[in-house]
Amino acid sequence: MNWRDFRKWLERNFSYTYAKDVYNYSRKYYEVLLSKDASVLLTLKDSVRKSVMASLSNLGKYLGIYKEWKTLVENYGLKWSEGKTEDIIISRITNTDKHGCVIKWLHTVKLKIPKLSVFMDFMLISGLRYREAVNSYNLIIDLAKEERLSEYYDTEKEVLEHYRFKKLFIRRSKKAFISFIPKAFIEKISKKERLTRFQINNWIKRTGFKSRFSDIREYYSTYMTEWLRQPEIDFLQGRVSANVFMKNYFNPALIGDLRTRAFQGIQAIQKKVS
Repeated sequence: MNWRDFRKWLERNFSYTYAKDVYNYSRKYYEVLLSKDASVLLTLKDSVRKSVMASLSNLGKYLGIYKEWKTLVENYGLKWSEGKTEDIIISRITNTDKHGCVIKWLHTVKLKIPKLSVFMDFMLISGLRYREAVNSYNLIIDLAKEERLSEYYDTEKEVLEHYRFKKLFIRRSKKAFISFIPKAFIEKISKKERLTRFQINNWIKRTGFKSRFSDIREYYSTYMTEWLRQPEIDFLQGRVSANVFMKNYFNPALIGDLRTRAFQGIQAIQKKVS
C-alpha cells in the first residue's frame, strides 16, 4: 500500500482537514478491508464508526475494491446513520434541557469573549456550518482590504455568493451556495481581524464553555421555518439532497420573494441577540 500516494489522492479530492481524518482512520483500520473482518467496527461509537466507514469507503474506491467494501458493510449489518430518527430528536430535546437555549449560550459567549461577538452573530444569521462561517468571515475581511468584496458580495441583493469560490464552499458532501446577509453587517465584518478555528476553539475552551456551533445551525434551521419552506432552508444551508425534486426541479432563482422572506427571518433572529 502506497500511503503517500493515497494521501495525495485524498488532498486532490477533499479539503485538507477531511483528507487528514480519512487518511488517519484508513491507516488505523485498513486491515478491515484486507481481512474482510469488520467486527471491530461494531464495537465503535456511532459517530466514530460513521467516520471510519467513510474513510474505508474512500480507501476501497482508491484500491478498486469498493464493491467488496459494500458487500462487507451489508454482511455485517453496518449502519451509516447515527441512530433512529426518534432517538436523534430525543437527544436534541434533552441536550437543550441540559445545556439551555443556544441563544443564552451565545449571549454569554459574546459577553465573555467580546472579540467573537460579530462572528457569533454571523454564524446565527447565516446558518452556515462552523468551518464555512470561518472561511466566509475571513474571505469578507480579505477581499474588503483588497477592495474586491464585490467579487463575493452583491450589495444590491445583499447576498454572499459562496458558489463563486468553489474550493472553499463547494465540497463533495458539504456545500454552501449563497447567504442573505444585511449590508450593514457585512460592513461590520470587513473592519474586523481574521479568525482561525484554533483561536475560536481555544478562547471558548479557556472560558470553560461547551462548544455549541452545531446547535446554532440547528436553531437557524428550526427558527426560519416560520418564513421559509424546508427546501428553501435546505438550499440556504447547503443541504441539496439527491432526491428528484431538489436535483431536477428546485430552482431558487425562480422564487421571487425568497430574499424578502429570508430577511424577515434574519431580522427576527437579530433581535434575539441584540
